[in-house]
Amino acid sequence: MNARDNVRVDGARLWGSLMALAQVGATEKGGVRRLALTDLDREGRDLVCGWFREAGLAVTVDRIGNIFARRPGRDADAAPVMAGSHIDTQPSGGRFDGNYGVLAALEVVRTLNDRGITTQCPVEVAIWTNEEGTRFQPVMMGSGAFAGVFDLVDMLKRTDLDGKSVGSELKRIGYAGAAECGNHPVGAYFEAHIEQGPVLEDTGNQVGVVTGVMGLRWYQVTVSGQDSHAGPTPMHLRRDALVSTARIIDGVNRIATGHAPDGRATVGFLQVKPNSINVVPGEVRFSIDMRHAGTAGLDAMESEWRALCAEVADATRTSAEIADISRFEPTRFDEALVSSVRAATQQLGYRHMDIVSGAGHDAVYLARLAPTAMIFVPCEGGISHNEIENARPEDLEAGCNVLLHAMLARAGAD
Repeated sequence: MNARDNVRVDGARLWGSLMALAQVGATEKGGVRRLALTDLDREGRDLVCGWFREAGLAVTVDRIGNIFARRPGRDADAAPVMAGSHIDTQPSGGRFDGNYGVLAALEVVRTLNDRGITTQCPVEVAIWTNEEGTRFQPVMMGSGAFAGVFDLVDMLKRTDLDGKSVGSELKRIGYAGAAECGNHPVGAYFEAHIEQGPVLEDTGNQVGVVTGVMGLRWYQVTVSGQDSHAGPTPMHLRRDALVSTARIIDGVNRIATGHAPDGRATVGFLQVKPNSINVVPGEVRFSIDMRHAGTAGLDAMESEWRALCAEVADATRTSAEIADISRFEPTRFDEALVSSVRAATQQLGYRHMDIVSGAGHDAVYLARLAPTAMIFVPCEGGISHNEIENARPEDLEAGCNVLLHAMLARAGAD
């Protein structure tokens, strides 16, 4: 047995760091409101960068505000083994979404320092700018610009509702870095995260070995019929847009269920016109969020629900206009890196399962540049993007131990 097989992180220290960061932007219900590029974001960045420097890491910032903290390895020219996530939050966010990935990576570095372990490759911790996309769009802005998916100049010009730009706010909070965005090699990328769903908790697993991220397609559907008086208009002569919509929504739900276990479909937005108690609805606009782990599955679901729309519209004498809003293809993580996560989990004796992420993460864009893998731990009730978001310290420690050993396997150590 290698001496490093017995190395473990300090779970209490990890928890303490999470709770300290959670005080920056803390809300009354126990959550966090720390929107990207606000004064609170600056305060959070300053706190974590202070911890980086205390751990002996060299900190650099690129032009989109992404932060990289490097621990040197024996081979200074080797591409770093990187881990990280984000620290910006939703308006009513929790203490662990994103923050756990950054501070778990920091805890790995602190543990290496405690044990005097030198790695062959450098090890880096990354903080990606504006993952949530709440104040500025698009989501995953920093990692997307880093990967060349988004144009840097365009991203710096993006504005919030008050007309303030990303570029001006980066300068204002002191995180408009000098390093060129994307001019930064990555040998491998790991991201630890709470699951943000209920599967691990429901199955009694402590660690999720993430094999990929579901593809996503968003649509807006406008169903048009005819408003008419609710009393004088007989049922068989109505062109009720809401009845048509209800049938489509029910059908969309059945389609996703038929593509289990990876099919997902959600209608989260609904707008009825004229929205009056005694008027047959003449127009309804609604959204469809459709997800699947495979492109073939997404294609099949889309084909089925488009056919359903046409069928329902014909039967109800309405029309259905469909607009594409957004498309993200499924991401498959690197098999070798995923295997290293699975091996670390097995070595450590944690109950685990393979899982596909239903939510997007910075790892999606990093996977375009380097071998990438993710580690999930349970969150209470599967609740996230919510002030009551919670996770058990022992689960967070377990995921961090997996991260430590997977990174060591990739970075090389005595």
